[in-house]
Amino acid sequence: MVQEANQYVVFAGSQGGAIAQRICDHLNCRLGKVTINRFSDGEFSAAFDDSVRGQSVYLVQSTNPNSDHLMELLLMIDAAKRASAYKVIAVVPYFGWARQDRKDKPRVSIGAKLVANMLQVAGADRVITVDLHADQIQGFFDIPVDHLYGANVLANYVESLRLKKLIIASPDVGGSKRAVAFAKKLHMLTDKEVPMVICYKNRPDFNKVSEIRILGDVYDKDVVIVDDMVDTAGTLCAAAKTMKEAGAKTVRAVVSHGLMSGDACRLIEESELEEVVFTDSIPFDMSRCSKVKTVSIAEPIAATIRAIQEHKSISEINIR
Repeated sequence: MVQEANQYVVFAGSQGGAIAQRICDHLNCRLGKVTINRFSDGEFSAAFDDSVRGQSVYLVQSTNPNSDHLMELLLMIDAAKRASAYKVIAVVPYFGWARQDRKDKPRVSIGAKLVANMLQVAGADRVITVDLHADQIQGFFDIPVDHLYGANVLANYVESLRLKKLIIASPDVGGSKRAVAFAKKLHMLTDKEVPMVICYKNRPDFNKVSEIRILGDVYDKDVVIVDDMVDTAGTLCAAAKTMKEAGAKTVRAVVSHGLMSGDACRLIEESELEEVVFTDSIPFDMSRCSKVKTVSIAEPIAATIRAIQEHKSISEINIR
């Protein structure tokens, strides 16, 4: 017996409005209205202006720091549960705090696990997210997690460039699995084998890179660096400089999440990078950096929502 799809509504927090509207455009539905009331001391509350009783509620909000964005999402989840929503699904294009995914030294927190617990305690029944910093974060949840891959839209962009001597680069050893998956995706699109190189970096402290070495040959190649996020852009710019010194013809980067903190825009503008392309998982003012381009992840998120509502598999949407 085929289950009947229930009604659903999509809402957005202050960090998810633009992508949420694009998601709704693909779903051909209206974006629900939510009001965030703020008090003078910094406290705020969330209230839905539309009824959610008996409906599946999709709440779109990236949780990158500051922590207000996470707190907004938690309050919206709680409000939806108390308003008798049938299901509450947190759509988190960028899952913040994910770099704290393990106890790698004494007396530190595991922030990703803490955030997973908070979402579940607030009342989330399911999570949709894009390119977690580490795949194993899915195991921090005791509810379903639909983990989408930004490579499915970023690879289409790279393929459209028609680079004749394309080579994929991982900015560090830990990202090699992601780079391999990206190369395979391009192979599927172009029916051509795409070679790969790996960078080795020595990082003495957070957001600092002292040395980068390339494992492989980039001479006269069009290099595309693949990563999950660009934060301060120090690693990307240093890798681009090293590759140009090694004879690379062009160097560009495609990343899933553009945090672009600190001096990232200035560093990219002054770097050897041709361009940096990331998804719209986090809002970004394009006027800040002429070398930045964005592609939208809204369509695969919308397709995932549709598949959930129709009780269908998302495997064909989310090929890796």
